[in-house]
Amino acid sequence: MARRETPPIHLRSARLLDVAAGAYVEPGDLLIEGGRITAVAPSTLPEGTETIDLGDLTLLPGLMDMEVNLFLGGPDHRSPLIPVQEDPAVRTLRAVANAKRTLRSGFTTVRNLGLFVQTGGVLLDVALAKAIDLGWVDGPRVVPAGHAIAPTGGHLDPTMFQAFAPNVLPLTVEEGLANGVDEVRKAVRYQVKYGARVIKVCASNGVMSHTGPAGAQQYSDEELVAIVDEAHRAGRKVAAHCMGDVALRAALAAGIDCIEHGFLASDEVLDQMKAAGTFLVATTCLTDLMDLSQAGPELQAKAADTFPRARATTTRAIEKGLKIALGTDAPAIPHGRNAKELLALVDRGMTPLQALRAATTVAADLIDTDDLGQLAPGFHADVIAVAGDPLADIAATEQVQFVMKAGSVFRHDAAGAPA
Repeated sequence: MARRETPPIHLRSARLLDVAAGAYVEPGDLLIEGGRITAVAPSTLPEGTETIDLGDLTLLPGLMDMEVNLFLGGPDHRSPLIPVQEDPAVRTLRAVANAKRTLRSGFTTVRNLGLFVQTGGVLLDVALAKAIDLGWVDGPRVVPAGHAIAPTGGHLDPTMFQAFAPNVLPLTVEEGLANGVDEVRKAVRYQVKYGARVIKVCASNGVMSHTGPAGAQQYSDEELVAIVDEAHRAGRKVAAHCMGDVALRAALAAGIDCIEHGFLASDEVLDQMKAAGTFLVATTCLTDLMDLSQAGPELQAKAADTFPRARATTTRAIEKGLKIALGTDAPAIPHGRNAKELLALVDRGMTPLQALRAATTVAADLIDTDDLGQLAPGFHADVIAVAGDPLADIAATEQVQFVMKAGSVFRHDAAGAPA
C-alpha cells in the first residue's frame, strides 16, 4: 500500500540546537517537506502547510544508538532459556516491541549488532529494517549487521551465555559461527549477500564470557584480516566486540573500523586508535546499570573487577579526543532508556554538547551518512523535542515529548509520558 502524501509541516518551538555550531537558534522553526528539512527559520510557507507548535520545548536532531540488540531483552525477557524457547517469529515480534520503545525515547537511528538466535540463516534484522522503512511497524532506522561473526565458544557464540550442553542450539556458518579463514570469509559474504550493512565480529572475550578473562583475543590475526578484507571489499565497515590490549592491537592491525566497548584499553592502544581514526562505541552506562542478578558468582566477580576500569578507560578516551559514538548495548541497559548513555558520557567527562554530538554527528559519520544528525536543510526530518536546556542539563534528553522521523510524527505529548 502506497504511503499517503503528507502536507508540508512547519515545526515551531522556542529553540533548536545547531549541533555543528554548538549553539541554539531562537526561535526554533523548521519547514519540512517530503520527509526532509527544507528551511530553518522559513520566511514564507507553502500553501497548505500544517503548523505544529511545540511551545517552550527544545528541538534536537533525532538521536542515534550505535549498538543495540533489538532481538534481546524487552518485554518478559526473564528466562535464561529464551534462546531455546523462542522461535525466530516470536523473537522478531520481541524486536518490534523494542524498536517502538526505542523510537519513542527519541532514538531515530540504530545499528543492530547481531542476532544471537538460531534462524536457519534468515537475517531477521534486515527484515525488521525493511518493515520499518515500509511503514508496516514503528521503529528507528535500522542499520543491520545480520548475524555476528564469532568462533566456536566465543563471546558472541549464542550457546555460551547460558553455557549450554553440547548439541543444544546447533548453529551454522550462515548464522555467524565460523572457524578458520575460509569459514569467516563465507560468513561475511553471506551476511552481505542478504542485506547486512555492517559486519559485527567477536575479537575478544567479554565480561560475560565463560571461557576466560575479559579481553582475551579470540579470533586469530589471520581470521580478523580475512573478515575485514571481505567486508571492506563489499563496502561494509566492521565493528568488533573487543576489550583487551592484545585483541585490540590485532583488531587495529586488521583494519577494524569501530571498537565496541574497549573496556581494558591501555593509553598506548587508545593513542593508536586516535591515530588510525578508529571509532569507539564505549557503552559505558552498562557498567553502572547492567543487571547482574542472574549471573553466576564468577561472572559477577569479573564484572566487579572490570567495570570500574572500564569507566576509567572511557574517561581517558574522552580526554585523548577519540571519535566516540554513542552506543548502549541495549538490553544491557533497558530498551527505551538509551538516553542514560548520554548521562554516563557526561559523567565520564564529556560536555553535554560532546555527548549530543556522539549521538548525532559522530554517529552519522560512523554509518557513512551525510543527511542525518543535524537540523539543517537537506537533512532527513528526524527531530525530537525535550523540555529544558540539554546543554545545561543533559538529563533533559530523558524527557522526550515529541518524536518525528522522516517527517512523520510518532510521539507528541505534553508531559513526557514514559516511553
